[in-house]
Amino acid sequence: MFVAAAITILFWLTMATLAVGLFRRAALWRMGQPSPIEWSALLTVPKRYFVDLHHVVAREPYIAHTHVATAGGAVLALLLVALNYGLALYWPVLDWAILIAAAVMLTGVYFVWQRRRNPPSRLSHGAWDRLPFTLAAFAVGLALAVALPTHFTSAAIAAIALFLLFVGSAELALGIGLGAPMKHAVAGLLHLAFHPRPERFAGVRSTGLKPLALDRHEFGVNAPADFRWNQLLSFDACVQCGKCEQACPAFAAGQPLNPKKLIQDLVCGLSASADTGYAGSPYPGIAIGVHRGAPHEAIVPELIEPQTLWSCTTCRACVEECPMLIEHVDAIVGMRRSLNLTRGDVPGTAPEVLANLRETATQGGYSNSSRYNWAIDLDVRTAEAGKAVDILLFAGEGAFDTRYQRTLRSLVKILKAAKADFAVLGDVESDTGDTARRLGDEATFQALAKKNIATLAALNFKRIVSPDPHVLHSLRNEYPALGGRYVVMHHTALIDELMANGTLPASKLQDARAITYHDPCYLGRYNGEFEAPRAVLRRLGISVREMERSGFRARCCGGGGGAPLTDIPGKQRIPDMRMGDVRSTGAEIVAVACPQCTAMLEGVAGDRAEVLDIAELVAGALEARP
Repeated sequence: MFVAAAITILFWLTMATLAVGLFRRAALWRMGQPSPIEWSALLTVPKRYFVDLHHVVAREPYIAHTHVATAGGAVLALLLVALNYGLALYWPVLDWAILIAAAVMLTGVYFVWQRRRNPPSRLSHGAWDRLPFTLAAFAVGLALAVALPTHFTSAAIAAIALFLLFVGSAELALGIGLGAPMKHAVAGLLHLAFHPRPERFAGVRSTGLKPLALDRHEFGVNAPADFRWNQLLSFDACVQCGKCEQACPAFAAGQPLNPKKLIQDLVCGLSASADTGYAGSPYPGIAIGVHRGAPHEAIVPELIEPQTLWSCTTCRACVEECPMLIEHVDAIVGMRRSLNLTRGDVPGTAPEVLANLRETATQGGYSNSSRYNWAIDLDVRTAEAGKAVDILLFAGEGAFDTRYQRTLRSLVKILKAAKADFAVLGDVESDTGDTARRLGDEATFQALAKKNIATLAALNFKRIVSPDPHVLHSLRNEYPALGGRYVVMHHTALIDELMANGTLPASKLQDARAITYHDPCYLGRYNGEFEAPRAVLRRLGISVREMERSGFRARCCGGGGGAPLTDIPGKQRIPDMRMGDVRSTGAEIVAVACPQCTAMLEGVAGDRAEVLDIAELVAGALEARP
């Protein structure tokens, strides 16, 4: 009975240590800004863990199976120990169940150890490298303690079993209080319950930024304590797997950004420590160990260098790949807001563009009266108050670009061929403010948004169509918070609809060159539209040569988030890397569906595929009809 009593004592000591550690860590989270707490959300954790989280983890089957065995065996073992030893039942049948759970856990730990023997470069080391051994100690110690009959268990064996169990229990219990690797086990489950974007678990692709209450002096995130408390909690959920690092286009280009390191830096700021304990890939070109932070001290530049924040393209590749569902982009834009609104600290040509937006409602400082000059000879109707129209065409900033005007003209020709009832906004259209918002200028975004909302309120239309995914995203996902609610479609979705219902004459593309398709980040990851562009291409008789990184894993072109304006240098250009992906397919044409993607990919020097918008391909097929 000595061993059984010792397990009971160790169990309750572990629970007490865990509770104290959680209380200490929660005190740090509570330094963050208020956010509503729905305690009933704790009941949703099993679904969010087994369905939503594992939906992401399952993309890598080896890790998915390893995690199920390791975590599943550990949780089951702990529950059975709580029942049999926490309540001092000491039933032999439960000991057998504990033994089976420990064996399952140990099997998973073996594969964790194998992974750590030859790890991918994205994995962090340091304290994380000890986990296979401490977790194995827990599983073996527990198995020995409950499996060996008392009369066969010598004092030495009992001592070894309890020592191993103690070592493993210490890893589990001390993690949350000391900020050690196993803190993610507790913080991760709480993060799932109190996620900053709970709508993600209801099947909603939640990507819109939350507006700042500027009249209440909300100016973004200057110090870690300026984050909402549940954002601070989410940073502690990070398992340092490096999936975000692997997906980040800026990191791949050698720019000074690594999403994993950024989250760990924010954890350092939360816990008032330096980044000396970080054992993963650094920001390219920035040494580890020279930055530190504190909850109420400025993040930039003491903890994070400004060029790290300005390297982000806001493509959400990191968010899409994160198995813990952490919102990296929200954190980055929050810090950019503070730099912009309180310091005016924005690099490159971004200040000039922001000034143009404030003065002319265009990024280039153009007169709005010239926004639709490209349509002068197309006999396009301009929307008027009191005159109903089905489709309102919102051109976006591409209207001022001579290259992208070809796409807009092609779209108009398509709408005319389909005899669609449509009109353009004309000179009352303003920039949606997307670029301003991504650069942290929330004041300019809100001013532009309210101006467009007032303009649209005076018109009678059923739906808005735009060839620009950034316009689509702003109108569909970010204007509602300011009172503007519309049915908004991307032009590829509309073209697919017109083709499907027979309104647009069927035609096949005569060009025999091989074609691949580049998914725009703000169309795909931000708005979940992956199928419509491909459906249109199929209707043209095109068999798309998919790039290895396509769909939700598509590599960014480098044009989002104001990145071309901040222009942070790296070892290579992001669009050059994307064109390399195109070349690997052997395609001679890359189909696109975004003005920024068009500009970035056409800016690649040397031999490359021709860049054509899907609207241009459709219009070309229509013109080739006999």
